[in-house]
Amino acid sequence: MTPRRGLAMAALIIAALTLSACSSGAPGKNSTGQLTVVTSFYPLQFATEQIGGTHIAVTNLTRPGAEPHDIELTTQDVATVSEAGLVIYEKGLQSAVDKVVESQAGNRGLDVAPAANLSLKLASGTVDPHFWLDPQRYAKVAKEISARLSSADPAHSADYQKNAQLFEDKLAALSQDFTSALANCQRRDVVTSHAAFGYLAQRYGLKQIAINGVSPDQEPSATEIAAVTTYAKAHGVTTVYAETLASPAIATTVANEIGATVSTLDPVEGLTKRSSGKNYFQIMASNLKALRAGQGCS
Repeated sequence: MTPRRGLAMAALIIAALTLSACSSGAPGKNSTGQLTVVTSFYPLQFATEQIGGTHIAVTNLTRPGAEPHDIELTTQDVATVSEAGLVIYEKGLQSAVDKVVESQAGNRGLDVAPAANLSLKLASGTVDPHFWLDPQRYAKVAKEISARLSSADPAHSADYQKNAQLFEDKLAALSQDFTSALANCQRRDVVTSHAAFGYLAQRYGLKQIAINGVSPDQEPSATEIAAVTTYAKAHGVTTVYAETLASPAIATTVANEIGATVSTLDPVEGLTKRSSGKNYFQIMASNLKALRAGQGCS
């Protein structure tokens, strides 16, 4: 973080504390008695809502359609974090969120990274944060969210545990669908516009070849694009995958170079009007359909 951004963050926190001091109500609860929970981006919001049900009120810091990697928080966002009963985030993915959780949430913060077991490192040395694209890792995070909801709101612990089990069962079924559908494919190399699909590829026997890094807003160099293009030609790649929250221009460039088609793989970082479903499970089903077609699976 630059000195200027650091000063801006400090001013934001001071303003938020003033705003928070003017609020009322039981700490961590809203006016209807629900536990107030803040999540940092869509996959955490979705899991938390599935587990918490009507007992919680969830605020997501990443607005619909926004790219979560580089979000900027408002004074109201900081105040919401400071007042929440629980803040669920993934440390290392969103630096602005990390700073505010550290200064405002205290022991009310839940970093899901340990439960997700972020074991994949990219060529740059950066850890891949996209655990939710592996349903089995996502299930482990769901279990941790359930435990923390139960700790913050013991009166509804049984419901949280029940809902979490239902959610984990759906994730297990989804994982089995991917295992079966991708068992016999003509091509195992998956060329993607950004490096979001490493855990998915690892789980189901594919190999991700990413044009871009962890953040889709990064600009790959001409050398990096040429390297992917050369690899794709040599390995008979017929489909290059773009995504929903970033421009398809880079994927289209590579596809044109090798005579491939462009399809969409959604990293499910957030919902947009262009999303191929209304929730995580629908989008993942669409991703599986796209992979079967693009990889020549039978």
